[in-house]
Amino acid sequence: MEETTVRLETTMGNITVKLYDETPRHRDNFIKLAKEGVYDNTLFHRVIKNFMIQAGDPESKTASDTASLGSGDVGYTLPAEFNAKFIHKKGALAAARKGDEVNPKKESSGCQFYIVTGQVFTESQLLDIEQQMRDSQLTGIFNALAQKRIKEIYKMRRAGDNDGLMALQEELEEQAREIVKKETPAEFTPEQVQAYTTVGGAPHLDGAYTVFGEVVEGMDVVDRIQKVKTNRKDRPEENIRILKAVVEE
Repeated sequence: MEETTVRLETTMGNITVKLYDETPRHRDNFIKLAKEGVYDNTLFHRVIKNFMIQAGDPESKTASDTASLGSGDVGYTLPAEFNAKFIHKKGALAAARKGDEVNPKKESSGCQFYIVTGQVFTESQLLDIEQQMRDSQLTGIFNALAQKRIKEIYKMRRAGDNDGLMALQEELEEQAREIVKKETPAEFTPEQVQAYTTVGGAPHLDGAYTVFGEVVEGMDVVDRIQKVKTNRKDRPEENIRILKAVVEE
Protein backbone atom coordinates (compact mmCIF):
# COMPACT_ATOMS: atom_id res chain seq x y z
CA MET A 1 0.00 0.00 0.00
CA GLU A 2 1.32 3.43 -0.92
CA GLU A 3 1.82 5.93 1.87
CA THR A 4 -0.84 8.63 2.14
CA THR A 5 0.17 12.17 1.21
CA VAL A 6 -1.42 15.43 2.33
CA ARG A 7 -1.08 18.69 0.38
CA LEU A 8 -0.94 21.81 2.52
CA GLU A 9 -2.04 24.70 0.32
CA THR A 10 -0.53 27.77 1.97
CA THR A 11 -0.42 31.47 1.19
CA MET A 12 3.24 31.01 0.21
CA GLY A 13 2.81 27.89 -1.93
CA ASN A 14 2.02 24.18 -1.61
CA ILE A 15 3.78 21.71 0.71
CA THR A 16 3.12 18.00 0.26
CA VAL A 17 3.92 15.60 3.11
CA LYS A 18 3.80 11.82 3.16
CA LEU A 19 2.63 10.08 6.31
CA TYR A 20 4.43 7.00 7.63
CA ASP A 21 2.41 3.80 7.98
CA GLU A 22 4.67 2.82 10.91
CA THR A 23 3.11 5.62 13.01
CA PRO A 24 -0.56 4.70 12.43
CA ARG A 25 -2.15 6.73 15.22
CA HIS A 26 -0.49 9.94 14.09
CA ARG A 27 -1.14 9.12 10.43
CA ASP A 28 -4.84 8.41 10.94
CA ASN A 29 -5.30 11.44 13.19
CA PHE A 30 -3.64 13.80 10.70
CA ILE A 31 -5.83 12.44 7.89
CA LYS A 32 -8.96 12.79 10.05
CA LEU A 33 -8.22 16.39 10.98
CA ALA A 34 -7.34 17.30 7.38
CA LYS A 35 -10.61 15.83 6.09
CA GLU A 36 -12.59 17.60 8.80
CA GLY A 37 -11.08 20.95 7.82
CA VAL A 38 -9.39 21.48 11.20
CA TYR A 39 -6.21 22.75 9.51
CA ASP A 40 -7.97 24.99 6.98
CA ASN A 41 -7.18 28.67 7.62
CA THR A 42 -4.77 27.97 10.50
CA LEU A 43 -1.51 29.90 10.75
CA PHE A 44 2.13 28.96 10.89
CA HIS A 45 2.19 30.57 14.31
CA ARG A 46 5.77 29.71 15.36
CA VAL A 47 8.69 30.04 12.95
CA ILE A 48 12.35 29.78 13.95
CA LYS A 49 14.96 30.02 11.20
CA ASN A 50 17.32 27.03 10.99
CA PHE A 51 15.04 25.07 13.34
CA MET A 52 11.41 24.54 12.36
CA ILE A 53 8.02 25.95 11.30
CA GLN A 54 5.00 25.07 13.46
CA ALA A 55 1.26 25.10 12.72
CA GLY A 56 -2.02 23.41 13.61
CA ASP A 57 -3.33 25.58 16.46
CA PRO A 58 -7.14 25.82 15.87
CA GLU A 59 -7.23 29.10 17.78
CA SER A 60 -5.05 30.69 15.11
CA LYS A 61 -7.91 30.66 12.57
CA THR A 62 -9.48 33.79 14.02
CA ALA A 63 -6.62 35.13 16.14
CA SER A 64 -5.82 38.82 16.34
CA ASP A 65 -2.40 40.03 15.22
CA THR A 66 -1.28 40.32 18.85
CA ALA A 67 -2.74 37.05 20.16
CA SER A 68 -0.38 34.59 21.84
CA LEU A 69 -0.71 31.27 20.03
CA GLY A 70 0.44 27.71 20.58
CA SER A 71 -1.86 26.48 23.37
CA GLY A 72 -4.86 25.54 21.23
CA ASP A 73 -5.84 21.88 20.93
CA VAL A 74 -8.60 19.46 19.95
CA GLY A 75 -9.24 18.06 23.40
CA TYR A 76 -6.98 15.02 23.35
CA THR A 77 -3.37 13.89 23.04
CA LEU A 78 -1.79 10.97 21.19
CA PRO A 79 0.53 8.34 22.71
CA ALA A 80 4.10 8.74 21.46
CA GLU A 81 5.03 6.55 18.48
CA PHE A 82 8.81 6.74 18.52
CA ASN A 83 10.62 4.88 15.76
CA ALA A 84 14.42 4.99 15.66
CA LYS A 85 14.54 5.13 11.85
CA PHE A 86 12.43 8.30 11.71
CA ILE A 87 14.69 11.18 12.69
CA HIS A 88 14.51 14.96 12.75
CA LYS A 89 16.25 15.45 9.41
CA LYS A 90 15.42 18.50 7.34
CA GLY A 91 11.86 18.11 6.05
CA ALA A 92 10.67 15.81 8.84
CA LEU A 93 7.03 16.18 9.91
CA ALA A 94 6.62 15.78 13.68
CA ALA A 95 4.05 16.30 16.41
CA ALA A 96 4.38 19.16 18.87
CA ARG A 97 3.73 18.47 22.55
CA LYS A 98 3.82 19.90 26.04
CA GLY A 99 7.07 19.73 28.02
CA ASP A 100 8.31 16.78 30.06
CA GLU A 101 7.51 18.42 33.41
CA VAL A 102 3.75 18.18 32.68
CA ASN A 103 3.96 15.42 30.08
CA PRO A 104 6.42 12.72 31.22
CA LYS A 105 5.08 10.19 28.70
CA LYS A 106 5.89 12.61 25.86
CA GLU A 107 2.37 12.38 24.44
CA SER A 108 1.78 14.36 21.25
CA SER A 109 -0.57 17.27 20.73
CA GLY A 110 -3.75 16.10 19.05
CA CYS A 111 -3.35 18.68 16.28
CA GLN A 112 -0.20 20.83 16.37
CA PHE A 113 2.74 19.82 14.19
CA TYR A 114 6.02 21.16 12.90
CA ILE A 115 8.27 20.72 9.89
CA VAL A 116 12.01 20.64 10.57
CA THR A 117 14.34 22.99 8.73
CA GLY A 118 17.33 22.70 11.07
CA GLN A 119 20.95 23.12 10.06
CA VAL A 120 23.90 21.04 8.87
CA PHE A 121 26.25 19.86 11.63
CA THR A 122 29.85 18.73 11.68
CA GLU A 123 30.74 15.38 13.23
CA SER A 124 32.43 17.26 16.07
CA GLN A 125 29.23 19.17 16.79
CA LEU A 126 27.26 15.92 16.85
CA LEU A 127 29.70 14.50 19.41
CA ASP A 128 29.06 17.56 21.59
CA ILE A 129 25.29 17.04 21.27
CA GLU A 130 25.72 13.37 22.21
CA GLN A 131 27.50 14.41 25.40
CA GLN A 132 24.71 16.88 26.21
CA MET A 133 22.16 14.09 25.67
CA ARG A 134 24.09 11.80 28.04
CA ASP A 135 24.32 14.55 30.65
CA SER A 136 20.58 15.16 30.34
CA GLN A 137 19.91 11.42 30.63
CA LEU A 138 22.03 11.23 33.79
CA THR A 139 20.38 14.31 35.32
CA GLY A 140 16.90 12.94 34.64
CA ILE A 141 17.67 9.63 36.35
CA PHE A 142 19.35 11.37 39.30
CA ASN A 143 16.30 13.63 39.80
CA ALA A 144 13.95 10.63 39.67
CA LEU A 145 16.03 8.82 42.31
CA ALA A 146 16.16 11.93 44.48
CA GLN A 147 12.39 12.32 44.26
CA LYS A 148 11.97 8.88 45.81
CA ARG A 149 14.12 9.97 48.77
CA ILE A 150 12.59 13.44 49.10
CA LYS A 151 11.34 12.98 52.68
CA GLU A 152 14.81 11.89 53.76
CA ILE A 153 16.36 14.87 51.98
CA TYR A 154 13.97 17.35 53.66
CA LYS A 155 14.66 15.80 57.05
CA MET A 156 18.44 16.23 56.55
CA ARG A 157 17.96 19.82 55.41
CA ARG A 158 15.88 20.70 58.45
CA ALA A 159 18.52 19.15 60.67
CA GLY A 160 21.32 20.96 58.87
CA ASP A 161 22.97 17.62 58.11
CA ASN A 162 25.20 18.73 55.24
CA ASP A 163 27.47 15.67 55.54
CA GLY A 164 24.46 13.39 55.23
CA LEU A 165 23.20 15.33 52.20
CA MET A 166 26.58 15.10 50.48
CA ALA A 167 26.80 11.36 51.17
CA LEU A 168 23.28 10.82 49.78
CA GLN A 169 24.11 12.89 46.71
CA GLU A 170 27.19 10.77 46.01
CA GLU A 171 25.13 7.59 46.53
CA LEU A 172 22.42 8.73 44.10
CA GLU A 173 24.97 9.91 41.52
CA GLU A 174 26.61 6.48 41.59
CA GLN A 175 23.22 4.75 41.25
CA ALA A 176 22.35 7.00 38.32
CA ARG A 177 25.65 6.22 36.57
CA GLU A 178 25.05 2.48 37.00
CA ILE A 179 21.54 2.78 35.53
CA VAL A 180 22.84 4.77 32.56
CA LYS A 181 25.43 2.05 31.85
CA LYS A 182 22.62 -0.50 31.48
CA GLU A 183 20.49 1.71 29.23
CA THR A 184 20.92 2.27 25.51
CA PRO A 185 23.71 4.86 25.23
CA ALA A 186 22.79 8.28 23.91
CA GLU A 187 24.66 8.21 20.64
CA PHE A 188 23.86 8.79 16.98
CA THR A 189 23.68 5.94 14.49
CA PRO A 190 25.70 6.08 11.25
CA GLU A 191 22.42 6.91 9.46
CA GLN A 192 21.81 9.88 11.75
CA VAL A 193 25.39 11.13 11.33
CA GLN A 194 25.05 10.84 7.54
CA ALA A 195 21.76 12.78 7.52
CA TYR A 196 22.76 15.51 9.95
CA THR A 197 26.13 16.19 8.28
CA THR A 198 24.59 16.40 4.78
CA VAL A 199 20.93 17.50 4.62
CA GLY A 200 20.90 18.70 8.23
CA GLY A 201 18.12 18.81 10.79
CA ALA A 202 17.52 19.06 14.55
CA PRO A 203 19.25 16.02 16.13
CA HIS A 204 18.60 17.03 19.73
CA LEU A 205 14.86 16.32 19.23
CA ASP A 206 15.32 12.65 18.33
CA GLY A 207 13.61 10.28 20.74
CA ALA A 208 11.69 13.13 22.35
CA TYR A 209 9.06 14.02 19.73
CA THR A 210 7.18 11.71 17.35
CA VAL A 211 8.24 12.01 13.71
CA PHE A 212 5.36 10.72 11.58
CA GLY A 213 6.06 11.92 8.04
CA GLU A 214 8.22 14.05 5.77
CA VAL A 215 8.01 16.67 3.05
CA VAL A 216 8.07 15.16 -0.45
CA GLU A 217 7.29 18.35 -2.42
CA GLY A 218 7.53 22.03 -1.58
CA MET A 219 10.62 22.14 0.62
CA ASP A 220 11.42 25.40 -1.15
CA VAL A 221 8.17 26.77 0.30
CA VAL A 222 9.18 25.60 3.78
CA ASP A 223 12.54 27.36 3.34
CA ARG A 224 10.81 30.59 2.32
CA ILE A 225 8.54 30.41 5.35
CA GLN A 226 11.42 29.86 7.79
CA LYS A 227 13.10 33.05 6.55
CA VAL A 228 10.19 35.44 7.16
CA LYS A 229 10.47 38.19 9.74
CA THR A 230 9.02 37.24 13.13
CA ASN A 231 8.24 39.00 16.40
CA ARG A 232 9.72 38.26 19.83
CA LYS A 233 7.32 35.31 20.25
CA ASP A 234 8.52 33.77 16.94
CA ARG A 235 5.21 34.52 15.22
CA PRO A 236 5.55 35.80 11.64
CA GLU A 237 4.83 39.52 11.41
CA GLU A 238 2.71 38.85 8.33
CA ASN A 239 0.29 35.94 8.62
CA ILE A 240 1.19 32.77 6.72
CA ARG A 241 -1.90 30.63 6.47
CA ILE A 242 -2.73 27.03 5.53
CA LEU A 243 -5.68 27.71 3.25
CA LYS A 244 -6.59 24.05 2.88
CA ALA A 245 -5.22 20.59 3.76
CA VAL A 246 -6.03 18.08 1.01
CA VAL A 247 -5.65 14.31 1.57
CA GLU A 248 -4.29 12.58 -1.55
CA GLU A 249 -5.10 8.88 -1.18
